[in-house]
Amino acid sequence: MVVRPALPGLDGPASLTAALREAQYIADEGLATAAFLALALGKPLLLEGAPGVGKTEAAKALASVLGRDLVRLQCYEGIDAQAALYEWNFPRQMLAIRQAGEDYVNLYADDFLIARPMLMALETPRDRVLLIDEIDRADHEFEAFLLEFLSDFTISIPERGTVRAAEPPVVVLTSNRTRELHEALRRRCVYHWIDYPDPALEAQIVMMRASSVAQATAQAVVRAVGRLRAEPLAKPPGVAETVEWAEAATLLNGQGAPWPAAFARAIGVALKDQEDLAWVAPRLDAVLKDTAA
Repeated sequence: MVVRPALPGLDGPASLTAALREAQYIADEGLATAAFLALALGKPLLLEGAPGVGKTEAAKALASVLGRDLVRLQCYEGIDAQAALYEWNFPRQMLAIRQAGEDYVNLYADDFLIARPMLMALETPRDRVLLIDEIDRADHEFEAFLLEFLSDFTISIPERGTVRAAEPPVVVLTSNRTRELHEALRRRCVYHWIDYPDPALEAQIVMMRASSVAQATAQAVVRAVGRLRAEPLAKPPGVAETVEWAEAATLLNGQGAPWPAAFARAIGVALKDQEDLAWVAPRLDAVLKDTAA
């Protein structure tokens, strides 16, 4: 097994936890351990969990810790290899031909190549972190293509030859688990499931991300969000919505809205679906009990 060289300043999960906190991301021991092992072993990190638990933010924080640019490949139904790898700038090629007249033009020079996220990660693996976001939204054909890419970190450009990474790039994959991923893909990764944080940790996150929010408000909004997540909602609030709801309610309270009315008036920050709002409306008093921050 090829092991990645020692990571400066990151000698274990504990140091990575501290570095992530400096990057405004609170990671538990399990996530920090999985991320450290992925980095040290040169393997992709696969993060699964419900929408809004912080999977994408974990990748952003990891890139910040490593001092690298984050290159994001957002997956969707029908995504193909061209969207992930590269394409040729056809209009620019045609313009070059017209301008050159009878002179020779290399239509496959770098000037005409548009690199997409996966090629960018291969070309400069020490400068970038590749985020393959919501891989579960892609189809099985793209997942099979991804398996080949993750096996040896090479791609073939027919007009140019093979591009091989000088070292394994840092790759983070996320999945909301809307479908099961192929077992072969899982075997290539270090895996970690991210759940909603416990109330104490979520309150810490609110305080870290929203400096204007008082501790009592952070604790109150976490209690309310916990009750919302227990309801049969289509889109339960994630951690980002918890932070934004606390900020919005604090803003309204500063303008004169009392607690818990400030939370009630800002409910559209926490819930982003009309049917969810309609379901919660008659239950809102119960959701907001004990939130007089």
